Amino acid sequence: MQSNNPPDFRQPSFHGRIGIARTDITPPIGIYARNWGAAKHDVACTIHRHLTLSVLTLTALNGGQLMVFVDADLGWWKTPLTYKKFSARLLETLKLEPANLIFALSHTHAGPPLMDADDSLPGSELLRTWMEQVFESTVFAVRQALKNQIEATLDWHTGRCSLATVRDLPDPDLGKSRVICGFHPGGEPDDTLIVGRITDSSGRIVATLTNYACHPTTLAWENTAISPDYVGAMRETMEQVTHAPALFMLGACGDLAPRYQYVGDPNIADGHGRQLAFSALSTLQGMEPPGTRLAFSGTVESGAPLAVWKHESRELSQQLKANQTTVDLPLKGWPSADELEQQRLASTDRALEERLRRKRDIRLGIGDGSTFSLPITAWRIGDAVLVGCCCEPYSVLQQELRRRFPDHTVICMNLINGSIGYLPPADLYDTEVYPVWQTPFDRGSLELTLETMTQAIRNAIAL
Repeated sequence: MQSNNPPDFRQPSFHGRIGIARTDITPPIGIYARNWGAAKHDVACTIHRHLTLSVLTLTALNGGQLMVFVDADLGWWKTPLTYKKFSARLLETLKLEPANLIFALSHTHAGPPLMDADDSLPGSELLRTWMEQVFESTVFAVRQALKNQIEATLDWHTGRCSLATVRDLPDPDLGKSRVICGFHPGGEPDDTLIVGRITDSSGRIVATLTNYACHPTTLAWENTAISPDYVGAMRETMEQVTHAPALFMLGACGDLAPRYQYVGDPNIADGHGRQLAFSALSTLQGMEPPGTRLAFSGTVESGAPLAVWKHESRELSQQLKANQTTVDLPLKGWPSADELEQQRLASTDRALEERLRRKRDIRLGIGDGSTFSLPITAWRIGDAVLVGCCCEPYSVLQQELRRRFPDHTVICMNLINGSIGYLPPADLYDTEVYPVWQTPFDRGSLELTLETMTQAIRNAIAL
């Protein structure tokens, strides 16, 4: 006989072997650290907070494939070639397949750029040494996480946070013909927050993960300090409460950033981080006990007929699956890298020179063809799916993916395994807006990426 009981409530879970490790990757003062065209400085003068690199390793209880997730307080790779060389060496050293590694950036704009040393830039020699230290630190942390592996449970729960706001603002002076990059009071941001909780066999929290879409652009051209931006204080606040490492997973934030940003005061970044942490801690507090479901147990007649729900043990998913696919995205008709370099050398405007340097580096990485094969990574982690790419899609991407898969927790990520450019919606290409003219990808690229990610998720959740 079919039960009329309401469906039970269960949070997406994975049960397997999980390892966590962390190392310090803070660069030295004096390193090249110019990330803003408007900046008057080229090198870092102080340290606001240390930069860290955290590693999460996942394997099934019965062995099988190893999946490695790296959360690094780093901004972006100056060229796709730089990451390609870094990752090839890393994969060979760790004996990993490309689909089984996610090297994720927090996207701080207050650290050294990830680039090959350029002796024409101040602090370049320090950059060369530090880049090698980042590689060695990654290898060390991965091996340490493997040594630290224990049988554990990873649960996910969805909450909300109001830190992120829409940052495409119609220019108050020029109207809709130009959109500038900053807080849009009338925008409707995606405030979705997904929190992961890792617990050991006793139920003790051993780590947390926070997936949220918001550009770490609090600290800008006036800031001369090395800083993880808001992510640093977020981790610190989480860890003060949970006494466990807190990892960050940047969501699809192409159009999202804090309301108050572009400042030199690190206290503002810390305030933003605490705001996110408080929301994440609230979400964490609302989770069911590990390994349980909330099931309807009957009705008690009182002043009102009362529905009684109780926690019951349940079987947890041990599924792990990693796959990588590609989507061919159309490229704009940019000048060649040589032509862009000539334009850069001829420029006398400091901000324009920096724009041309970045554009040249991107062109070098994508080549001179008409399309680019963009890698898409999708992981099934128990009942949840993580999907991402090296670009910066607008938040509509993660909103639509979650709409298409309402019965699954979908963790979307930007800037994994490299970095290239933005993916704005097709209708935005008729507007003069930074993400459109910054990106090498032509109209329709976000939509193509959405369809490919949709199929990648279907493949990940298929039995």
